[in-house]
Amino acid sequence: MHTGTVIRSTGTWIDVSVKGKVIPSRIRGRMRLDHENSTQPIAVGDRVGLVIQNDKTGLITQVHRRYNCLQRRAAGRKVRKRQVLVANVDFIWIVQATQQPALNWRLVDRLLVACETQDIPGGVVINKMDLAAPDLSVSIRELDEYYRQLGYPVVLTSVAEKLNLKTLSHLFSDKVNVLLGPSGVGKSSLLNAIDPEINIPTKSISNKTSKGRHTTAHTELHSLITGGSVMDTPGIREFGLLDIKPWELAHHFPEFRPHLTRCRFPACTHDHEPDCAVKRAHMKERISDERYESYLNILYTLRLGDADIGR
Repeated sequence: MHTGTVIRSTGTWIDVSVKGKVIPSRIRGRMRLDHENSTQPIAVGDRVGLVIQNDKTGLITQVHRRYNCLQRRAAGRKVRKRQVLVANVDFIWIVQATQQPALNWRLVDRLLVACETQDIPGGVVINKMDLAAPDLSVSIRELDEYYRQLGYPVVLTSVAEKLNLKTLSHLFSDKVNVLLGPSGVGKSSLLNAIDPEINIPTKSISNKTSKGRHTTAHTELHSLITGGSVMDTPGIREFGLLDIKPWELAHHFPEFRPHLTRCRFPACTHDHEPDCAVKRAHMKERISDERYESYLNILYTLRLGDADIGR
């Protein structure tokens, strides 16, 4: 029996790194049956036990206990399964672009909530700063300061101008990092700029939709010459949250926490209830309009059923 780390999964074949050597592997059939509530029993970052067979391929027979994972509701309205995106990570970087595609703070906040619920530190990368219009650049820097005050590091980058690439590389050091965000924001381009030996294929933005095209089809773990490693993930357009009741959501917004015990009702959702301390804090501009609107948006989706999967 050998032990290795999953560095790439295509669904059929799983690449496992064992003492620096990549072993193409498959999953033992029984493991799929044991994980019927999940789209895939194994994720990139998992530590696995495997048997190397006569044809030099591996048969994965066990998954070691995860110390964390990032998971979401699997895409599709009729799908009621969990999808584990990555496992055993130290930091998640949520990547957005100033344009092509347009910056989406709602998605940033939703992904930060996912990080909070699963106890994984998170931060934000705003890429393509060279394309930012002056008014957008000002608003980005204002939000940059706001998120930093909440404890989320923010890095403003540009591959074209080599802006803050060394800073990002330094932040990647000695950690297992994840780049998470929509297609076209430049996740793969950032990695290529930091470590040209990775050489991930990239595509241009669609002229018709102004949205990114999926180039990264599968999550892959890359080791960096500068130290640390990064999981490059396929672009995401939606993220169904798991295991959160509506009244619990506010606990995952750091700026809400000091006010939660001052609401009249213990299970206050900070929406329609009277004598709500969070709403008072928002009115006094201690909570930004953007973040409060993000909260209400997520709260609405939770009430529609984001939280009921797997229960």
